[in-house]
Amino acid sequence: MKVGIAENVRTGLLPINGLRHPVRAGATGWYIWAGENVSADPSFFKPLHVEHLEQWCPVALEYLGLPPGWRFLVSSGYEDVWYDPSILTEPDAD
Repeated sequence: MKVGIAENVRTGLLPINGLRHPVRAGATGWYIWAGENVSADPSFFKPLHVEHLEQWCPVALEYLGLPPGWRFLVSSGYEDVWYDPSILTEPDAD
């Protein structure tokens, strides 16, 4: 199983963010990045096997059991975990 992860999580940049889409073939649905914003660059997230997450972003490990639709944000002395139903809705096709 894989997560989508931004290389910036290895830089020490905070906060660490994660959100979980529905599980798809070979993927957990998790997308994890550091900083305030997500890039629109299609290469921003890299596929990473969950077994390597401990080296890349160990703080994310404790949130992997959250179901699809959940998010987390972790910074120095701060943690927030919340349900975001917009993650589960498909964008309208025009």
